[in-house]
Amino acid sequence: MDFMTAEFAMVAVMLLAAGAVTGVLAGLFGVGGGALIVPVLYELFGFLGLSDEVRMPLAVGTSLAIIIPISIRSYMGHRARGAVDEALLKSWALPILAGVLIGAGLARFAPPFVFQIVFVVVAGANAIKMISGAKKWDLSADLPTGAGLYSYGGLIGLLSALMGIGGGQISNMIMTLHGRPIHQAVATSAGIGVLISVPGAIGYMIAGLGQEGLPMDAIGYVSFLGMILFVPTTILTANLGVKLAHSLSRRHLELAFGLFLALVCLRFVYAIVTG
Repeated sequence: MDFMTAEFAMVAVMLLAAGAVTGVLAGLFGVGGGALIVPVLYELFGFLGLSDEVRMPLAVGTSLAIIIPISIRSYMGHRARGAVDEALLKSWALPILAGVLIGAGLARFAPPFVFQIVFVVVAGANAIKMISGAKKWDLSADLPTGAGLYSYGGLIGLLSALMGIGGGQISNMIMTLHGRPIHQAVATSAGIGVLISVPGAIGYMIAGLGQEGLPMDAIGYVSFLGMILFVPTTILTANLGVKLAHSLSRRHLELAFGLFLALVCLRFVYAIVTG
């Protein structure tokens, strides 16, 4: 793409605007913003004429790279307020890493619709739970210990790597299913985003090496042009989302998160049906 054309200017403005919204979402919901980044990049790469074979994994890998600074900023904001469960983060660190590496490895061979289906199923279940607010969804009063806790960590890493998200959707759902307050779940999920995004982005770079049809700026399945244009405004607006999250009631935060996820699911259902 010619960097002096109106087409490039439109793409740049779109990425900067999406980055600003993503930063707010990262702080508000404790997510890295991948639920917004992946659909935006998916549409952008289609607009740029990339083939369907690389379009979705490139969106996922680039999303994970973009999430790195967003998650760090969001995590630091929530940690300053004392809302993060640091002990849980330490317990999940290695299982999450293992899950992320497996997911990144699968990205080299999985067809595009697999990423979309995983996205819809996980985000859709979380949306229904959040919107309904029903206590019957609760599995127990607290998280399990030992193997059960580590299995959750591995699942968070695996699904997050396939979805291109920072793990906030999945860890929020798991923690609230086990009696953890939504504000603590959101805050701790911001830290999980850091654990997922760094190895995830590296894994997608490696998984995409040598693949045909990738843009010139990409290293594997990570587009550095997309990353450079997306990140600046996300960093500027992340703390605004943190402040907003702590100003909302538990129920209002659940409803906002659930409605957001439902809209994203509808977009990918449309892509699966029409694709």
